Amino acid sequence: MTERKIKLGVIPYGVGGPGSYELWRDPEIPGDASVDIDWFARVAREAEDARFDLVFIVDSQFITPSSPPHYLNRLEPLTLLSALSATTTHLGLVGTATTSFNSPFNLARRFASLDLISRGRAGWNVVTSGDPGAAGNFGLEEHFDYATRYGRAQEYVDLLRGLWDSYEDDAFVRDRESGVFLDATRQHALHHDGEYFKVAGPLNISRSAQGQPVVFQAGDSDAGRDLGARIGEGIFTFAPSVQAGQAFYDDLKGRARRLGRRDEDVVIMPGITTVVADTDAEARELEQHYRETDHGFDHSLSDMSRSFGWYDFRAHDLDAPFPAEALKHAERSFFTQAQKVTQLAQEQGLTLRETVLASRRRPTGEFVGSAATVADRLQEWFEARAADGFNIDYSHPATFRRFTQEVVPILQERGLFRTEYEADTLRGNLGLSIPENRHTAARREAERPVEDAV
Repeated sequence: MTERKIKLGVIPYGVGGPGSYELWRDPEIPGDASVDIDWFARVAREAEDARFDLVFIVDSQFITPSSPPHYLNRLEPLTLLSALSATTTHLGLVGTATTSFNSPFNLARRFASLDLISRGRAGWNVVTSGDPGAAGNFGLEEHFDYATRYGRAQEYVDLLRGLWDSYEDDAFVRDRESGVFLDATRQHALHHDGEYFKVAGPLNISRSAQGQPVVFQAGDSDAGRDLGARIGEGIFTFAPSVQAGQAFYDDLKGRARRLGRRDEDVVIMPGITTVVADTDAEARELEQHYRETDHGFDHSLSDMSRSFGWYDFRAHDLDAPFPAEALKHAERSFFTQAQKVTQLAQEQGLTLRETVLASRRRPTGEFVGSAATVADRLQEWFEARAADGFNIDYSHPATFRRFTQEVVPILQERGLFRTEYEADTLRGNLGLSIPENRHTAARREAERPVEDAV
């Protein structure tokens, strides 16, 4: 086994996502950054110059007039990542795509195409779409319920992995002298007929240098953790403390082990926000400044409503008790988060206004301070096995610049982060194995001598 090192990703939110509605007012950010390919290319090259593992493009299928600026007008992830593949050489290209509203065959083909275009750097962040309003954009009367969303997701990932194995690696002979282009015995239809999907196959595209796109997953509920343990190769999560990070890490890896997977088969990368300044005190002041200027009370109320299926909390008196009945609107949305909010409000007897304010009163971030302090904290989490790596929010350009120019060199000096890429593929840099084509493996097993098989 190779020496364990920190993995790093960057999440660009353009003109501002949840928690940073006013980010677009930063003079370093173009007003149309979320649809500006040149801006994304600069971010990607900055991350690659610092030897980051990946860039992660988030997505959703539904907006309202009060959605964050980045959500209102942004590029479709796979189109964007295909463009970024031409401006980078080693950076992993990870995009969100929902299992709720995409045809499996089409999505398998799109990710396989990105994987070939990038020569093995594609990754798929599997989501089940928590926004109930999205159903109306795809001809559905109502959103899938919680159990259906996760049942579909498990079958969906298995289906795509089967389609990605349609061609064995030696299927295309391309022998001009004999006139043989394809070895037809190396092409395989899937004939999938499951509970939710029926797809014949084969997929009309071959595997890449990394075999298949890397599958990422994010979900904190019990069902979400089960799904991540079963299908996730990269796990996106959030933890407020190193102790919480350890608990999630131990739980998720334990679930994976019980399914016969190895710890190194699953890379856990919580999302974090970093603020770097000359001193810890200056960094804390800068963090507070960003919190006050990037996100107002009304924005926090909008963020909270999304977890409750875009329930209109403005219909209630802000100074009346928190309307616990709103939780029923979250049953087909982001129920786990909504449940946490409701429980906090009930346990502490909070009004609606106090509940929103409580969401805004956060302690100093874990990764706020001088470059040395931030490096110390990253090292602490990594060595305590609260994380295998981190996804850095790209908010204010100056903060990310200080991270890449000041924190990354400290991690490199300590031997915690690479100075050069280990591989040309995303799997190679994350330390993940290349999945053998299932048909190749089955044929090899069938051809083994009987005495070897015993």
